[in-house]
Amino acid sequence: MHIREEKAERHTLAVIVDNEPGILARIAGLFTARGYNIESLTVSEVTADKSVSRITIVTSASPATLEQIVAQLDRLVPVHRVHDLTAEGPHVERELALVKVRGTGDHRIEALRLADVYRARVVDATTSSFVFEVTGGIEKIDKFVELMAEVGLIEVARTGVVAISRGKDAA
Repeated sequence: MHIREEKAERHTLAVIVDNEPGILARIAGLFTARGYNIESLTVSEVTADKSVSRITIVTSASPATLEQIVAQLDRLVPVHRVHDLTAEGPHVERELALVKVRGTGDHRIEALRLADVYRARVVDATTSSFVFEVTGGIEKIDKFVELMAEVGLIEVARTGVVAISRGKDAA
């Protein structure tokens, strides 16, 4: 009898938690202890009184593994809700990256041209380098970084994915 392996799929989870010390470590520990990978992780306070935070996690897992991840997250005490935004339907994902590029002469001109095409903003400039700010989906950021590697990429800093469901309902 052949056991069929389920294919890993990328999912974006929104986890609403009490903003308390150690919760992020507990969530990361849950992933680590079970061998799950976190591809992207962002955290921010989301209420005026700073008592609640939203943790956005991007992970790849088979449907069965993802079900386990969601169930285990849901059991953590300070977790209010876990939403699999990918499974729930249309949602918006964005990431921000700062991309430092060296450039003089033709490389400088090409870096500026590519930045214009990708709607990247120059947020710092010297006579020999730029720092661009680019926002968008993961694929857009990846492609921009790949193209900048050809003209003088120095360094990249990325925020990780933030995501929100479309429509009138809140996570």
